[in-house]
Amino acid sequence: MSRSADASRPRVAVVFGGRSTEHGISCVTASGVLAAIDRSRYDVVAIGVTRTGAWLLVDDDPAPWALRGRELPEVTTASAVLPGRVLTRTDSVETGLVRVVEGHAPVPLGPVEVVMPLLHGPYGEDGTLQGLFELSGTRYVGSGVLASAACMDKHTMKVLLRHEGFAVADWELVQPARWRVDLAAVLADVARLGAPVFVKPSRAGSSFGITRLDDPSDPDALLTALETAAEHDPRVLVEEAAAGREVECGVLGSPEGAPPEASVCGEVVVLSGGFYDFDAKYLEPDAVRLDTPADLPTSVAEKVRAESVRAFQVLGCEGLARVDWFVDLGAGTGLRLVVNEVNTMPGFTATSMYPRLWAESGVAYPELVDRLLRLALGRTTGLR
Repeated sequence: MSRSADASRPRVAVVFGGRSTEHGISCVTASGVLAAIDRSRYDVVAIGVTRTGAWLLVDDDPAPWALRGRELPEVTTASAVLPGRVLTRTDSVETGLVRVVEGHAPVPLGPVEVVMPLLHGPYGEDGTLQGLFELSGTRYVGSGVLASAACMDKHTMKVLLRHEGFAVADWELVQPARWRVDLAAVLADVARLGAPVFVKPSRAGSSFGITRLDDPSDPDALLTALETAAEHDPRVLVEEAAAGREVECGVLGSPEGAPPEASVCGEVVVLSGGFYDFDAKYLEPDAVRLDTPADLPTSVAEKVRAESVRAFQVLGCEGLARVDWFVDLGAGTGLRLVVNEVNTMPGFTATSMYPRLWAESGVAYPELVDRLLRLALGRTTGLR
């Protein structure tokens, strides 16, 4: 794990796992990326973060981190290829990694030119990890602190996008544990949203903790849904059900000065009769169909693409994002586009929607990984 003798190959630290409930999905994403990185162009080091937050030097072979049936991989202390934890460090000369073993002097692992942070959810996708890299002066793939934090928090994202003229599904933010103090007031607030509603954590992904309520006036059902969401985040959203087809668009940053690019549109078609929950996304492939490109009128697809780029820019995103929409063609009442989410680190396996959208747009998976790394390497460090 020492510095490559070929200094022309930038060293890439692929960081994955993490403390959030999306730990296993992050590992699966890393498996795809580790398989796609061109090892003749990049010197790769893999860093797995355990559920308790320990950073470990782990195997950079994609196989241990792949999905096996319904079994999600996990980074544990047994995953380490060398004893000790890995820490980022900075000095006046270079940024890099050091290995720390209790009772021994730190061992430098060499400089790192760029980090590809593949952690999903809190403690990775929410600006916390990005802040660490900013403090250490390390280049990294993806959005900076503010955009990462704003997009992770669905309430904040909605407020910002609504201010800029985007349509978003109406919602109520239920502050931490308010339902335990005054459930009647929460029921009254939620009543204006109609039925059904979705109760979800404000800061979580992969559809963890989401409940569809067909009768939100039922206090027992609402209480159970709020508590389920609060297992993932004390800030909970109750959101109206938006009409329309679930359409997604990938946005890819360009070198400084050039506008971001939008992929073709894709559509999520749920076949099971439910909604696009965790199982449908990752564990039950027959429950959902991903259509790329989406069967949309050309004018509608172009509108979605243009508005996806605008959302990317309004929120200050960088590198990559997937913008998720509800597209209501109107049937005589006119087109309505409703932003559902903006994901700054979308699922990134070869079969995930974001890479599939770009493959359909002419950018193959390995090329997509390379473009993101080159884009990050071309940035200057500092406030972003």
